Amino acid sequence: MRVSCRRQYFWPARMHSHAARNILRIPVMIRAKLVGAVRSLIYPGLDLHVRNRAFLARFWKKGPRRVLDAGSGNGYFSWLAYSSGAEVVAVNFDAAQAEKAQSFLVGHRGADSARLRFEHRNLYDLASETREFDEIICFETLEHVKRDVEVVSQFSRLLVPGGVLHLCCPNPYHPRHQEEVLDTAESGGHVRAGYSEDDYRRLLEPLGFRIDRVIGIGPMGLYRADALLRAIRANLGDLVALPLFPFMLPFVWFARENPRVPFSIYVRAVKA
Repeated sequence: MRVSCRRQYFWPARMHSHAARNILRIPVMIRAKLVGAVRSLIYPGLDLHVRNRAFLARFWKKGPRRVLDAGSGNGYFSWLAYSSGAEVVAVNFDAAQAEKAQSFLVGHRGADSARLRFEHRNLYDLASETREFDEIICFETLEHVKRDVEVVSQFSRLLVPGGVLHLCCPNPYHPRHQEEVLDTAESGGHVRAGYSEDDYRRLLEPLGFRIDRVIGIGPMGLYRADALLRAIRANLGDLVALPLFPFMLPFVWFARENPRVPFSIYVRAVKA
């Protein structure tokens, strides 16, 4: 009588179950790492205007300081401020976006959670904020809120004396913004076409700010390249747009300051 020795090639039931779970988990782990690697490679995304605004970081302070990123989006400018030595509080009215930025920048990229925090808050909620800041970054956000004087008043209150406010908003005289249908319900779109230099001065100077720098950014070539990329993404998807993206980057690299009709206008304002 032959005795089967087949069983010796099998693990005990508990080990077999544990190993199976590990095997099934491997593709998930690989997929998560692959997604994280791809996202790191293309971060902050395919928006050419966001990448163009990154050069404005040279007007920020450097080293240890307290920074509020008011309207943090995907967290890119929060990350740049953190990378320059700041302790950053980033606020976003979109809870999912804030959580995603926290997961990616702290969980995946390893930022110190004591120095980089993403909070789900509306800019109108700043009235209850008690922390003070050395700098406030507010890029492409103020045009989304109706009560801009109220928000900027809170910026002034939260900044220490000599603190700096960095604002960047659409140029209302750019054709793209002039043809835009405004969001009168304040549901996430633009409630105004943007701010000119005169608009900034009328808003900021009565609240105790002194504007010391004004820069127009986003030349027409960059705008057209971004518009083309957006159209491809909208109609064919990101996977089709992605191979074209590297060919669009020179429009960012060689974008000059103060074009004749800038897409956005940046101001640096110091609290008296």
